[in-house]
Amino acid sequence: MAEHRSMQRAALLDAARSLLSEGGTEALTFPALAERTGLARSSVYEYFRSRAAVVEELCEVDFPVWAAEVEAAMAAVERPEGKVEAYVRKQLELVGDRRHRAVVAISASELDAGARENIRAAHGGLVAMIVEALADLGQAEPRLGAMLLQGVVDAAVRRIELAAAEDPSAIAEAAVAMALRGVRG
Repeated sequence: MAEHRSMQRAALLDAARSLLSEGGTEALTFPALAERTGLARSSVYEYFRSRAAVVEELCEVDFPVWAAEVEAAMAAVERPEGKVEAYVRKQLELVGDRRHRAVVAISASELDAGARENIRAAHGGLVAMIVEALADLGQAEPRLGAMLLQGVVDAAVRRIELAAAEDPSAIAEAAVAMALRGVRG
């Protein structure tokens, strides 16, 4: 019984990822989850009390996996500049990943204050990964620098998500250049 519930919960989370990826938070509804998984709508409520609870659990499950991929990319290089580049590039590579799209959709959903704080804490862990590399580069305030660097990444993510005229690789190149050289060309 426990294994069956675990499989159903995983199927619901996978369906939620797909819905978020395809249509954003508006597409994530209990009737849509029920249809995607073959469950009765009332059964979806047995697993999650609200749409926000689905999104919160997605973050709890997916964010650590995503962060581990960023961390592994950074660990694969030795120089601090390479770590900064890997930090930026890996996050931008993950933009098209369904797990990432679900995490991004969180900011647009109706989460309670506690859930938002948990998500901010997880995001803070991602930012903390780059502090040491920035300190090694001589940043006087590496934690502040890390938050600002994440702001560059977040802006690039939003630009890619807009499906703007720019090629995503051009956006990534511009973000890496901004991260490594600032506003100088």
